[in-house]
Amino acid sequence: MDTSVPMRGTLTAVNGATAADAAAKETTSTSGSGSAAMEQFLILAKTSKGLAAVELIRQVLESPHIYVFGEFLDAANIKELTATPDHNLYYELLLVFAFGTYGEYLSRESELPALTDPMRAKLRHLTIVSMATKRKHIPYEQLLRELDVKNLRALEDIIIDVIYANVVTGKMDQLNNRLEIEQTIGRDIRRDDLKTVTNVLSEWCRNCDNVLRNIEQQIVNANRMKEDNHRQKQTIETQVTNIKKTIKANQDVDDPM
Repeated sequence: MDTSVPMRGTLTAVNGATAADAAAKETTSTSGSGSAAMEQFLILAKTSKGLAAVELIRQVLESPHIYVFGEFLDAANIKELTATPDHNLYYELLLVFAFGTYGEYLSRESELPALTDPMRAKLRHLTIVSMATKRKHIPYEQLLRELDVKNLRALEDIIIDVIYANVVTGKMDQLNNRLEIEQTIGRDIRRDDLKTVTNVLSEWCRNCDNVLRNIEQQIVNANRMKEDNHRQKQTIETQVTNIKKTIKANQDVDDPM
C-alpha cells in the first residue's frame, strides 16, 4: 500500500465532498454504478485543482467500476497537473491506466507513484483486456509473465476477479492452461491510433462487402440450380408421363376390346 496516499477526506476540505461520497451508489450493478461514478467524478474534476485533483485521480484509479479514463485526461484541471512536476507524475500514471499495461508500469515503477492494491488489480485487469485484442486464447504462461504473477493459484484468482467484474467474458481452460476470451470491455484509444483504427475498420468493412457479394452470388447460383433442377424434374415427369401413355396405348393395341 502507498502510505503517502492521503485519506479520502482530503477532498472534503477542498471541495466539501469526496468522490467516494459522490459515487456512493457505485456498489450496485456494474454498468449503472460505473455510469453514476463516472458522472460524479467528472463533476468533481471541474472544480478540483492541485492536490485535490491528484486525490481525485487516486480515487478514480481505485474505483472498481471505472475502466476508461479519456474524459478525465481531457478535463482542464487534470491537464493542469502537467505544469507541476510532482503532480504530473499522477497525470502520467493516469495515462498508463488509459493506454498502458501492468508491464509498462513496472518498467517505470521507480518514477511513477506507488500503486495501491485496488489500482494494481485494475491495471492487471486492463492488461488482460489489451492482451485479448491480440489473441482469444491466452496461455497461462504469458499471463503469468505479463501480470508479474508468481504462481498459478494467484493467476486464477485474478482471472476469477476480472470475469466477476464483467471486464472480461470468458472461461479458464485448465486442461490446456489458458484463458479463453469471448469478449471484453473497450479501452481508451490514443488519438494517434485513430488512423490505425479507422484503417482496420475500413478493411473490415471491405471484407464484409466481399463476403456479402459472395453470399449474394451463392444465392444467385443456388436459385439457378434450383430452377435447373425444377426444369429437369418437369422434363423427367413429362417423359415418365409420355412413357406411361405409350405403354398404355401399346397395351390397348395388344388387348383389343
